[in-house]
This record gives sequence, C-alpha cells and structure tokens, in this order.
Amino acid sequence: MIRTDPSAVFPPSPPRVPVWALPGGPVEHDTDAAFCAGAALNSLDFLLRSDPTWAGAWRQRLALKCASAAVRLAGRSEDEAALRDAWYLRPSGSDPGPAGNLLAAWRQLASRAPAIDATSLAEVVNLLGLRWDDGFAELPGAIDELARSGRPAPFAAAAIAGRVVAVSPGAELLAWWCADLLLAQKLRWPKPVPLLMAQVFAPAFRATGHGAKRVRPGGEEIERALCLALSQGADDALRLALDLSRRAERLAVVAPKLRAKGAGEVIRRLLEDDAVPGSLTTKALSRFGARRLFERLQTFEAVRELSGRDSFRLFGL
Repeated sequence: MIRTDPSAVFPPSPPRVPVWALPGGPVEHDTDAAFCAGAALNSLDFLLRSDPTWAGAWRQRLALKCASAAVRLAGRSEDEAALRDAWYLRPSGSDPGPAGNLLAAWRQLASRAPAIDATSLAEVVNLLGLRWDDGFAELPGAIDELARSGRPAPFAAAAIAGRVVAVSPGAELLAWWCADLLLAQKLRWPKPVPLLMAQVFAPAFRATGHGAKRVRPGGEEIERALCLALSQGADDALRLALDLSRRAERLAVVAPKLRAKGAGEVIRRLLEDDAVPGSLTTKALSRFGARRLFERLQTFEAVRELSGRDSFRLFGL
C-alpha cells in the first residue's frame, strides 16, 4: 500500500498570469512589453519556488512542446506523438534519430541545473545537428558574462540568442535553447523552464507591419518580441501546471489503494516525466504487473493513455 499526503503534491492553487499582462493586440513600446514579461515571470517564479512534486513531469511536457516547434523549424514533420514514440519506445541507450535528438536537447535543458560548461554545451550542439568547431567554443563564456551582467533577464536572453546566430546564422535552435538557459540563471531558478522555442511561430514573434515575417534572434524587434513571447509562454506553462496539479492530486488520492509491488516507483516516474511506457519493468514490477497497474490507474482516472494505441502504450498525468 502506498501512503501519500495529497497536500504535499501541489501548491494550494497554481498561480496564473494576470490578464492585463497578456496583450490582446500589438505592443508598440519595449517598456510595455517588458512590463508584461515581468508580471508573467513573477507568476511563474511563484510556482517554481513552491517546488511541486509534479514539476518534473511539467518541465518535460514543456520540453516536448519546445521540441515539436524545433522539429518544425528544422523542416521536419514529426509531431508530439512521433517524438514520444522516438524517445520512449527505442531500445535502451539507442539513438532516437534526428527528431528524437532534438527532444533530447530540450529534455536535458529541463532536467539540469542552469550552469553550463563547454563539455555539456558541446553535447547539446551535437544533438541539434551542429558542429562545435563552427565557433561555439566561446558561448559558455558569453553566457556567464551575461548572467553576471546587470541586464534584465529577458534582455539578456535576447542578447545571447543574438550572439548565437551571429556566430552561425543556421543555429537558431541553439539560440533559443541558450536563451531559456540564461533566463533561468538570471532568475536563479533551480532548473530551466522550456518556454521560448514553443513560441517561435506564435504572434509574439511576428514583425510589426511586415505581415507573416518572423522576428529572429538578432533582429531589430527581438527584445520586444521576446518579452511578449515570455508573457504568453509563462501563461501557457501555468495553464499546463494547473491541469497537471489536478491530475497529480487525483493520483495522490488513489495511491493508498494501490497494493502492487513497485507501484511507488511508477508513481514517482509519472510525477517526474512526461510519459511512462506501459511495458515498464523494474526489480519489483514485471511487465504483466505493470499492465495491471496501469489498467487500475486508468480505472481510477489517475493517468491518461497518451498514444491512442492498443499496444506499445504510453501513460502520463
């Protein structure tokens, strides 16, 4: 039997971005955009300081959304479902493929402390299909310099994104990855929250008066666009947090009813990751036992099946 205190699973009510911090139309001035970003990031910061036990699943689901946008920007066609399959259904330790590597990059961002060194950044560069020798060796120093500067966090994030594409114009994926990393450093978050990549095709990054033209790192309107993207990205992230907190509450309520050996490990994984394969096996749980456990959790409406299939199923909050 699993004993879980539901009150420890989530804060009383995940915050929301104030309505007035979400512009309903064009924003002409950088100061107005920065004001909206500050309010939105403050709401997000409140959630992060509460450190809910489902924060791992939340960050990884945000990483999936960012990876899906990265795949689109890279000219590929894989959607979130295909990315999940590439990651969770591959043999242990095997290469998840080009799209899966993009997901791996954002999963790393979501699961690590925001500090970065050359070795770690070189690994990310490789996952994104870039070459470290193409001038990226100076990036860790540039990130550290901006992190220690007095520039406001959104403007520092815009600056590092611009530096990345100045080194390599084709490295926009890395630019947004570094921007989220630097944002976490500036705000002293324990781990980055994947936000900006998911907003790349959103209205925030459409240039003023230029139709469908997209604002890219280093562009004239990048600071204002990035602030607006952070405002909307924080709101999207907090909406997801509210949904996951309710689902985690349900999981905590039914946990004492689970008597299967290894159920505690499954619950931990559900709270820490985007998805858990239905075929999971552990030292205490067989594949048959896992199938029965997930069926019971579905009966309790404590998990969702995410793949839509009858076999090779994936479960999550």
